[in-house]
Amino acid sequence: MAEVIDGKSVAEDVVRTVKTLTAELVAKGKAKPGLAVVIVGEDPASQVYVASKSRTAKECGFHSVQHTLPAETSEPALLKIIGDLNADPAINGILVQLPLPAHIDAGKIIQTIAPEKDVDGFHFINVGKLGTGELETAFVPCTPAGSMLLIERVRGKDLSGLNAVVVGRSNIVGKPMANLLLAANCTVTIAHSRTRDLPALARTADILVAAVGRPEMIRGDWVKPGATVIDVGINRIPAPEKGEGKSRLVGDVAYAEAAEAAGAITPVPGGVGPMTIAMLMANTLASAYLAAGLKRPSF
Repeated sequence: MAEVIDGKSVAEDVVRTVKTLTAELVAKGKAKPGLAVVIVGEDPASQVYVASKSRTAKECGFHSVQHTLPAETSEPALLKIIGDLNADPAINGILVQLPLPAHIDAGKIIQTIAPEKDVDGFHFINVGKLGTGELETAFVPCTPAGSMLLIERVRGKDLSGLNAVVVGRSNIVGKPMANLLLAANCTVTIAHSRTRDLPALARTADILVAAVGRPEMIRGDWVKPGATVIDVGINRIPAPEKGEGKSRLVGDVAYAEAAEAAGAITPVPGGVGPMTIAMLMANTLASAYLAAGLKRPSF
């Protein structure tokens, strides 16, 4: 059976390191990192995510700010808040929780965030930096950044000679994941719903990343023996065995099958998920370091 990659443990390690480095930064007389989270509306899942992000920021010793706005907030009003946060030297990271209400142009809002405070890594400048290998100053989207850290814990930082297949081509996970793997010297293929003979392609992967949003799409016989499998998917499916109306979480990989072939695999839940908030904290700390004229820490 495969090694189970414990994302919860690695995420806790990242948060501990962020906490220590934050204390060291303040001890040097520098300002503590500041994270501002903006949420518009009352989407229950978003409320849970935002509360968790704010709680972790405080745990790390950050200056934590939260703007909770009603769903009817206008786009100009939201842009004004972003502008104020851009200008606030106490804020190093700005996160606007998605999705936004339909009357607000999410793309416009994201591109208004100052690139050096874009700790979600969605601004075109950060996308461009990642795409051209400028990793010293780029902010990388948190989920692929966390996934990459999990891969490095298994395979090391230099992935020269390894084949990687990323199933999924989203701007949030698939494309940045591919760029990170390229930067680590992998040979990378991005696959998607229109890829011909996807199972055969997946079987060539030493590192297989599933980020397609389809429950248990990647079957066990798609996995090359000994491969590292990173399951980014999180899907809720019916679980009648638990009782009427019950459900359970699964990834994009059929875990039990894949674990028989893989060398290492992330579970769902408990794999990539915990890494996302941890890497948000790491990005905010990095922004504070850069703002203070210091080299960003590595994780």
